[in-house]
Amino acid sequence: MLLPWPRQLLVARSISFEGLELKKIRVVVVDDSALVRSLLAQIINRQKDMECVGTANDPLIAREMIRELNPDVITLDIEMPRMDGIDFLGRLMRLRPMPVVMISTLTERGADVTMKALELGAVDFVAKPRIGVADGLSELSAQIVEKVRIAAAAHIKRSTGVPASGGVEAVSARSALPSVGRLSTEKLICIGASTGGTEAIKEILTRMPADSPGIVITQHMPPGFTTSFAARLNTLCQITVQEAVNGERILPGYAYIAPGGKQFRIERSGANYLAVVEDGELVNRHKPSVEVLFKSAASVVGRNAFGVMLTGMGNDGAKAMREMKDAGSYNFVQDEASCIVFGMPREAILHGAADEVLPLTEIAAALLAKLSSATDRYRV
Repeated sequence: MLLPWPRQLLVARSISFEGLELKKIRVVVVDDSALVRSLLAQIINRQKDMECVGTANDPLIAREMIRELNPDVITLDIEMPRMDGIDFLGRLMRLRPMPVVMISTLTERGADVTMKALELGAVDFVAKPRIGVADGLSELSAQIVEKVRIAAAAHIKRSTGVPASGGVEAVSARSALPSVGRLSTEKLICIGASTGGTEAIKEILTRMPADSPGIVITQHMPPGFTTSFAARLNTLCQITVQEAVNGERILPGYAYIAPGGKQFRIERSGANYLAVVEDGELVNRHKPSVEVLFKSAASVVGRNAFGVMLTGMGNDGAKAMREMKDAGSYNFVQDEASCIVFGMPREAILHGAADEVLPLTEIAAALLAKLSSATDRYRV
């Protein structure tokens, strides 16, 4: 009997399973707090498929430990002595790319720095509490080990070490984006993503011109981080990017991101699409859930929708994306080679939801081509 997770997650175990010898996931914990190091090591060592092979209280010690122990994954704090986690991550991803899970404090500054960490190549992050750390990390233990497993199986790419930034250069680059013409406001672009999705979403949104149709996005992310994510994208894009607000009209030239910890769907009022943001139940273990957004698109938008499924673990949104296709939408799915984790795109493909499966860098151009062809049909 095979294990219930994808085959690539059978990474680094050292227990026997039906005669197979599988290696454990080897983890190094880097954090300046002795308490956090101890708690994370205990959480990791309780798992049959992973072990904490070392802990370090600063990045310089961690650097030597990584050379000596060759771990599969590291967990990395942001604020540490001698060298902060962001500087260390930038150097690590340039010189020795490897899976990193950031341990971020749930603060506004922590959210901003976490976005930079994801730009530099961190696979994912865990938001640790500022107070009650012991109880907080215990409650987060299932999330921590799940993210370590996902990181161990992720496709890691070498970073340039230079996060994208706003300013004159970004504005100049954006000004060259092609127009899609005057498109019917009934068109809507729906994007779903999870692990690795922040950079994938940025890749697409920075290529969208100011006159693009409204864009609605669900990225799996906890409360407190989507505000920073939207603000960061807004400095880089020609379109306006913001968190979705309940009851607001969805407008062309805008992208709306589901707030962390809320469900986000679309309703129609006359000729207008409206955002519905509510504190609903978990769907597919997620809030926000791609399934919720895509299901509403299938019902409300139908053939005027364009669906985009990006990198992420699990199957959230796959069934609803098929419902979108059955309702007449045109769907793009990110290909395996360009995904950090191929779970959600794979499930969308298996459900027959994809019209095109493309590398990430080709999705925006293909989407703009489809939009332009749709625009031509509206011209007199």
